Amino acid sequence: MDAMAFCCKKITGICRCNQHAERPDGTCEKFSCWHNVFLVSLLLLLAFFLAGFVIYDNYIEVSRWETASNYIETAIHSPKHRPTTVPMQSPVNSESKDKNGEPCPHGSGALPKGLVQGSSDLEMRSLWGNPIKEGQRKTPHNLLAIPVGIKQKDNVNKMIQKFPADNFTVMLFHYDGVIDKWSEFKWAERAIHVAAINQTKWWFAKRFLHPDIVALYNYIFIWDEDLGVNHFHANRYLAIMEEEGLEISQPALDTSHADVHYGITKLNPHTRVHRRTYNNRGAHQCLENSTAPPCTGWVEMMAPVFSRAAWQCSWGLIQNDLVHGWGMDMKLGYCAQGDRTKKVGIIDSEYILHLGIPSLGGKHNMNVISFRVHGDTRLEVRKRSYIEMEIFKQRWAKAVDEDECWIDPYLKV
Repeated sequence: MDAMAFCCKKITGICRCNQHAERPDGTCEKFSCWHNVFLVSLLLLLAFFLAGFVIYDNYIEVSRWETASNYIETAIHSPKHRPTTVPMQSPVNSESKDKNGEPCPHGSGALPKGLVQGSSDLEMRSLWGNPIKEGQRKTPHNLLAIPVGIKQKDNVNKMIQKFPADNFTVMLFHYDGVIDKWSEFKWAERAIHVAAINQTKWWFAKRFLHPDIVALYNYIFIWDEDLGVNHFHANRYLAIMEEEGLEISQPALDTSHADVHYGITKLNPHTRVHRRTYNNRGAHQCLENSTAPPCTGWVEMMAPVFSRAAWQCSWGLIQNDLVHGWGMDMKLGYCAQGDRTKKVGIIDSEYILHLGIPSLGGKHNMNVISFRVHGDTRLEVRKRSYIEMEIFKQRWAKAVDEDECWIDPYLKV
C-alpha cells in the first residue's frame, strides 16, 4: 500500500477507520477518517465563499453601470438640466419624543437645535483674539456686489468710494480672473474677491449670494461696473428707500449723456421717487390704468437694489443655467412683498449714469474669452441672451400651469 494511502472503508455510507495508514518505514499508525471529512468540508466552504464574492462583486459592478446609465439618461432627457436637490435626512425617527414626552417635530434630533446656525455672512474673522468680543463689534448692514474686470478698475474705485465702509460690505466678482492688481486700493483688503473666468453677474449671484449667506444684510446692491456715481450717495439712497417702503428699487438714469432704453428708468428731476411711466405712443403704451411691467413695478437689471426679503424671493427666480438673467426683470415684481406698483420704484434724487462700457464678449475683454466662438463674440452673447429669455418664459408658463396651489395676484380676470 502507498505511504499516503488511507486504510479506510465505507460501511453503509459512513467512513469508519478499521485499518491503518502506512508509515514510510513500513509500520502503520491509526488514522482518523473524521480528519478527511474536516478537510473536505473546509475546501467546500472556501469554494462557496469565493463563488459568492465573485457573484456579489459582479452584481455591484452591474448596479453601478445601471445607476450611471439611468442618471445620464435622465440628464439627457431633462428639459432643464438643473441639478437635483437632495433633501437632508434625519437619522431620528419622526415619532421621537422630547425630554417631557412630547412629540418632536419631524427631522429633530440630528443636532441639538441650539447649536445649529442656518445662516452665515461675508464678514472676515481674525485668526487670533477673542471671538466673543469680535462678534460684538459693529458690522456693516448692507452689501454691494459688482462683477468687475481690471480694465474698469478706476471707475469701480469711484463707485466703491460712494459706499461708506462702516455700512457696506463689498464683494467683487472678477470675470477676468485678475485679483492681485486691485491691491493698489486700500478698500481691496476688506473686500471679498471671487474669481471665475467669463462668468456673468447672475452666475455669481446664484452661487455666492444665497439668502442664507447674505441674511445679515438689510439691503443688497447688485450693480454693473460701468455706472457713473457723481450724483449718488448710498446712505441717502437707503434712507429714501426705507421712507418710501420700497422692497426693490434702482437709481434713476441720467439721460443727458447716455441713451436710456426704458422710459420708467429715466430721471425725473422734479420728483424724489417715481413708480410708473406714461407713454401713449407705439405698440407698448403705458397709460394711467397700466398695472404691468415695464410701465410700473419694474427695474432694470443693471443696478437693482433688494431688501433682504425681496432678495430671498428673487434668488429663487434666478435660473442656475440661464446666466444672463434676461426675462427676470418682468417677474421681479412678484418678489416685492406686496403690491408691485407700490413696493417697486425708481429713486430720482440719487441718480446714476450708465456708461455703457462693453465687458463680457466685448472688444475690451477679448483676452479672457474662455469659450471660443467664430465671428463677433458680442453678437453671440446677445444671441444667447435672447435664447435664454425664451427659455425663461417657457419655464415660467410651465411652472404656472403645473402649480395648482399658486395664484397669480396680477392675473387679469
